[in-house]
Amino acid sequence: MLSAASSLPGPVVSVADLAALVAAGPVTLLDVRWALGATDGRQQHEAGHLPGASYVDMDEVLADHTALEGGRHPLPDRDLFGAFMRALGVRADVPVVCYDDVGGTSAARAWWLLRHHGHESVAVLDGGFSAWVAAGQPVETGPAPEIEPGDFEPVPGAMPVVEPDDLLDGRVVLDARPGERFRGEVEPVDPVAGHVPGARSAPAVENLDGEKRLRPLEELRETYAALGALGDDEVAVYCGSGITAAHDVLVLEALGRTAALYPGSWSHWVTDPDRPVEVGP
Repeated sequence: MLSAASSLPGPVVSVADLAALVAAGPVTLLDVRWALGATDGRQQHEAGHLPGASYVDMDEVLADHTALEGGRHPLPDRDLFGAFMRALGVRADVPVVCYDDVGGTSAARAWWLLRHHGHESVAVLDGGFSAWVAAGQPVETGPAPEIEPGDFEPVPGAMPVVEPDDLLDGRVVLDARPGERFRGEVEPVDPVAGHVPGARSAPAVENLDGEKRLRPLEELRETYAALGALGDDEVAVYCGSGITAAHDVLVLEALGRTAALYPGSWSHWVTDPDRPVEVGP
């Protein structure tokens, strides 16, 4: 069996990396195809997925919509999350690779949750399903076969989180939403437009190239250094509801920097009218 501590080359793996891992030993594959406003993730999965991959429903598994607060995608209950992960075959000693078809901006949520809950060997597939297909790798169709349950027991706290007050304490705060939402020019989802005062615009989509693959790390290093995210100050990231912000956290992890996530993000920030809001660049 592969060593979970050493089998993954980093938090992001290429198609070639993953193909070699699959050939060498067990790897748990999680299909996290999701996009805001879309409901066809399971249909996409059944139309074609990586062999042995299980579909993970963002709203059912990776968020807790019974929570009374926490924004639009509150973090899932620990015990329920653990039960879902075990049902998907997740084991503590087997690496997990998550993928989507939107450049990793959805799969990063599963990556972050597993890392946060103590799994030590988790990665996101660079380029996702499209990159796998483009490389001529095999694809399965239909529902995933029955999977032997895993043994993963979640223990939250391995990845840092922040609360609203922490965003005004002088740390570097990155906003992973598109620039027009950061500036308050449009707000298609939440009731208030704008951003957390002092935050810096770091759209997750700009981590990607035209093929929805991660830009070269040296380019990303320059980008995040210019934002002040690679210095000595603590870093926190938010987005609309805590999903795409995980992609900025993922990229920073690949650059050797651990950033905190504000899980409720903008959708939680604006629930309190006393919290300040800025608009503009």
